[in-house]
Amino acid sequence: MRTRAARAVTSVAAAVLLLGGLLGPPGAAAAPAAEPASLVNPFVGTQNFGNTFPGASAPFGMVQVSPDTGGQGGYDYAQNTIYGFSQTHLSGVGCGVAGELPLMPTTGPVTDVNPEHYRSGYSHDDEEATPGYYRVGLTSYGVDAELTATERTGWQRYTFPATGAANVLFNTGKANQKVFDSEVRVVGDRTVEGRVRAGNFCAGKDEHTVYFTATFDRPFASYGTWRGTTATTGSREAAGEGGNGAWATFDATADRDVVVKVGLSYTGLDGARKNLAAETGDSYDFDATRAKLRDTWERQLDSVRIGGGTRDRQSAFYTALYHAQLHPNLAGDVDGRYTGFDGRTHTATGYTPYQNFSLWDTYRPQNQLLELLQPRVARDVALSVVGIGRDGGWLPRWALAESETNIMTGDPVTPFLVEAWSKGLLAGHEEEAYALLKRNATTTPPADSPYNGRSGVDYYRRLGYVPSGLKLGEDCAHKGGDNDCVHPASATLEYSAADAALALMARGLGHRADARMFAERGQWYRKLWDPSIAQFRPRTADGAWVTPYDPVEAGRQFHEGGAYQYQWLVPQDPAGLVGLMGGRRATERRLDSFFAYDKLLTDPAGTARRDWISAPYDYYGKPTYNPNNEPDLHAPYMYLWAGAPAKTATVVRAAMTLFTTGPDGMTGNDDLGTMSAWYVFSSLGLYPTMSGGDFLAVSSPQFESAVVRIGRYGTRQGGTLTVTAPGASDERRYVRGVAVDGRELPRTWLPWSAVAHGGSLAHRLGTEPGSWGTGPGAEPPSVGGAGRRGPDVV
Repeated sequence: MRTRAARAVTSVAAAVLLLGGLLGPPGAAAAPAAEPASLVNPFVGTQNFGNTFPGASAPFGMVQVSPDTGGQGGYDYAQNTIYGFSQTHLSGVGCGVAGELPLMPTTGPVTDVNPEHYRSGYSHDDEEATPGYYRVGLTSYGVDAELTATERTGWQRYTFPATGAANVLFNTGKANQKVFDSEVRVVGDRTVEGRVRAGNFCAGKDEHTVYFTATFDRPFASYGTWRGTTATTGSREAAGEGGNGAWATFDATADRDVVVKVGLSYTGLDGARKNLAAETGDSYDFDATRAKLRDTWERQLDSVRIGGGTRDRQSAFYTALYHAQLHPNLAGDVDGRYTGFDGRTHTATGYTPYQNFSLWDTYRPQNQLLELLQPRVARDVALSVVGIGRDGGWLPRWALAESETNIMTGDPVTPFLVEAWSKGLLAGHEEEAYALLKRNATTTPPADSPYNGRSGVDYYRRLGYVPSGLKLGEDCAHKGGDNDCVHPASATLEYSAADAALALMARGLGHRADARMFAERGQWYRKLWDPSIAQFRPRTADGAWVTPYDPVEAGRQFHEGGAYQYQWLVPQDPAGLVGLMGGRRATERRLDSFFAYDKLLTDPAGTARRDWISAPYDYYGKPTYNPNNEPDLHAPYMYLWAGAPAKTATVVRAAMTLFTTGPDGMTGNDDLGTMSAWYVFSSLGLYPTMSGGDFLAVSSPQFESAVVRIGRYGTRQGGTLTVTAPGASDERRYVRGVAVDGRELPRTWLPWSAVAHGGSLAHRLGTEPGSWGTGPGAEPPSVGGAGRRGPDVV
């Protein structure tokens, strides 16, 4: 998902400088890193609206303790002051979000509690970040600040100058989104506790409450609280709307180090205390906590061992693998208690509850990457989404903490859960999930429900498409956030793709009539195809084409894109789309134009920036590829259905040049690891184009070797997959042949089962295109038309 007001603006000159290090000389190789974590640069994406954060988090942790400078992600590399180190962040989101409870070390009397005044200068030369650790020098106070974490706690260590007034400020009234109200309380001489109620993410009406307890490694000498702008020394409590906060002051004339650890919970203070006790005990050993988290990330990143390529390319890969495993996040306490979407406290049985589901983004490659590498997490995430439907009465679209934001359009939860079902991750909950999905796909939520759901489904069911020209509040209910009736063309395409996925699940569960119905609806994308212009085109309720119509200027009909970006959004039936476009050769020519293919052959990096990404960036005003947004992420792989798989390798390699090792190393929001997951999959020469389809498109790997540790999940998967591509380089990128466990693969796809238990993929690459994958029947399956999967054979 992208920001509404500020679109990604790429500086071509700066990007070209960064690319010098990333690309390296042709064929340059580097030995595999001994420790993949040493190659991760958490600053990647902190500039140019990547909106990532550089601070410390455990994989999928509840806490992301990180510096706050301002900006949508909380930290903007271009800023030069820090106003605190808050406990929660989301990586790569397009609106201000989270950022609750920024702590700030200061010195001297506490008289001004305005964060715009007490913020401190800092320098990137005195700043560092690695997985699980962050450090910076605060020049205004001469304080050295360090951050680390456990799953549910954030740790901060401050080294003050010698002073009798070393302060730690707790600002409960400040966050990266709207704070409705807050409470803070000073308890004894070591503890500060409270809560923050925040919400209104993007245009949503969501809200959530996070509770905290913070304890210091030694008693503080004095304390106080503030309300609004009034600070009161010796006060222990502050609460209400507006600004609230507290501070603790230490004597640092001799012992200059202060350690504070903060436990979080979304169920209440008791949960925060239990989480802090269970994960930290009586320890205040910052270095030991840091080392433990480093080891955790090392194991997490060691799930893929790459060989070959320059060090910068290895760094880009492992940074992407890191970013792809930050979210979703733990929602429950150590005892399994969590706050449901009904506002009540529940106890999870048989799974660990998670939260923060950017489904419009993550249903594409990030969900599948977790299934491949962390299937137990993917299972718990899927069951958590089902739990939202159970507790809240409806399935979400974009869920933040314990409420729905209604952000984005379409029906992303359906392909998300169908994908989980296809891998056996909904075992024991299949029928419950299916019932929720069917209701979501065929009806609208009750009037008193906070969910938009498929807000255009009544028209879609009657007409076969969501018509243009509907009025919110009159023709189409609206409960905040985004609405399908505002972007009817893209909503129709998303509905159709979701229906085709649901047809697979219905058929697998024996609901044959439903399977036929949803499979038919999976073909309704055709109802918006205007053969006279050979483009998808919105229609009015009376069936007329919207006139006048310019596909380049069609942004209001499509969400975060136009007709050119959405022309490929038929993942369920690419073969049918190829037919509409006039066949293989006509589709190949259209793809060539879309990617500016002839230019890519001579200047891939420059073309990717000049032709794909303009400055200032505009989603709608161009007929070319948008590599930093979700609707056409799979577009490079459409060449497989056009019978020109070699061109996929060229386009993917060009797109990879947009991932660099600098702070502006992403061209736009990472969207909770979605873009990073695209990079990881594409680097392996594999890509999941269709949720629930149970197959992977095969293309050219970026590295000469990769050893992938397939996550173990019962008997369904687990093992080691070895991918080899001797001599792989930007020039030697064309697949001339692939062997799967020693057997030649004539097709451009593999069933998921071929990699689920490991094995080997041996690529033979060349500097010129060959005939591999171009023959009849070599293209991947089109599963949506008949509601059937492709054959599960190698």
